[in-house]
Amino acid sequence: MLSQLREFFERNLSPPREVEGSDEHAVRLATAALLFEMARQDETVRPEELDVIADAVQRKFELPKTETEELMALAAEEVRESTDYYQFTSLINERFSPGQKVRVVEHLWEVAWADGKVDRYEEHMVRKIAELLYVPHKDFIAAKLRTADNQ
Repeated sequence: MLSQLREFFERNLSPPREVEGSDEHAVRLATAALLFEMARQDETVRPEELDVIADAVQRKFELPKTETEELMALAAEEVRESTDYYQFTSLINERFSPGQKVRVVEHLWEVAWADGKVDRYEEHMVRKIAELLYVPHKDFIAAKLRTADNQ
């Protein structure tokens, strides 16, 4: 399954480097797998969380519906089969700037807040992913506060 996700990333995340915004496109797509993992943290995947994920993947990121559906299906399957976060965070660490990594953390907070509260398992996951992405603690907290203000 990891090979299918890597193939998807290679096919959809590798536009020519000279194209303006190609890195932005990559961060949008790579976030999906971690967003699905976030939705599972409190043992109940709620419709509100899935709505936030779909919003982040399609509307916020302006992706075509077919690409959104394909990515969401692959991401959900990959999360079910994954044993750790490394396979996701290593791809992000290889390709994304520090600012893009902060955006990933911010999107994780959005999913965590989707049901109106953040439980301890959700906060733990965001903290762990932020550490694996080498996001400074001050940026982790700032992302949390920005998303909390939008609740």
